Amino acid sequence: MAVTQAGAVDLRHESPSARAWRRLRRRKSAVFGLVVIVLFVLIAVFAPLIAPYDPAQQSWTSIRKPPSAQHWFGTDESGRDLFSRVIFGARASLLAGVVSISIALGLGVPIGLLAGYGGRWIDALVSRITDAMLAIPFLILAIALAAFLGPSLQNAMIAIGLTATPVFVRLTRGQVMAVKVEDYVEAARAVGNPAVRIALKHILPNILPALIVQATISIATAIIAEASLSFLGLGQQPPAPSWGSMLNTAQRFLTSAPWMAVWPGLAIFLAVLSFNVLGDGLRDALDPKER
Repeated sequence: MAVTQAGAVDLRHESPSARAWRRLRRRKSAVFGLVVIVLFVLIAVFAPLIAPYDPAQQSWTSIRKPPSAQHWFGTDESGRDLFSRVIFGARASLLAGVVSISIALGLGVPIGLLAGYGGRWIDALVSRITDAMLAIPFLILAIALAAFLGPSLQNAMIAIGLTATPVFVRLTRGQVMAVKVEDYVEAARAVGNPAVRIALKHILPNILPALIVQATISIATAIIAEASLSFLGLGQQPPAPSWGSMLNTAQRFLTSAPWMAVWPGLAIFLAVLSFNVLGDGLRDALDPKER
C-alpha cells in the first residue's frame, strides 16, 4: 500500500492480503467473530492455566451447586466445576473442527482438482460418487461412520472429515472448471507447462479464496457435528470434558440444575456463530469484484 503526497492511501499498489484485511476490518460482525475465535483458541491452549479446578475432579459435597464465587458456572451431577469443564471442552470442539476440516481439505481438494481439470470419465466417476454421498444427510452419515469406527474423539474427527469431503470435492471441481478456461491458464498450457504444474501453480492459488471461505464455515458445521456425536456417546468419552457430552448429562437435570445446560450450550452457540460470521466476512473480503 502506498501513500500519496496529500496523505491519502493509494489503493492501486495495495497487496491482495492488505486489501482483504482492510475489507474485513470494515465488517464489524466479522471482526467480532475473529475476536471470539481467537479468544476460544487462547482458552483452549492455556486451559490448564485458566481453569481453577481439575475438570475430572469430583466432589460429593458440591453436587449440582448453582453458580457462586467458588464455582462461577456451578457444578454438575458429580460435583465437578463446570467452568473448568467448559474451558477444557473447548479443546475437543476446536480440535474436532480444525482436524476434521483439514481431513476434508486434504482429500477433497486433490480429488476435485483431478476431476475438474482431467474431465472425461474421471470427472463422471467422481461426480456420481460425490452426488451419492451428498444425497445422504450430513449428520446421519457422520453418525453411521462414527458408529462403525467406534466411539472416540479421534474416530469422530475422521467420520466428520470423511463426511465433509464431498462438499470440497464439488466446490473445487466447480472452481477448477471455471478457472481452467481463463487466458492465463491457456497461455501456460500453450508454452508447454505440464498439467500438474498448471493445476498446482496456476489454478490452485486462484481458487484458494473460495476454499478458505468454505473451510471457515465448515468448521462451524464440524463443531456442531462433534457436539452431536458426543451427545450420542460417539465422540469424546467421559470423564474427558466435551460440550456435547455435557449437554447429554444436563438433559436429566434441566429443571433442578439448568446451569448445567446453559454454559456448554452458550459455548457452542458462540463458537458456531463466530465461525459463520467470519466466513461471511471473508467471502466479501476475498471477492475480487468487491470494491
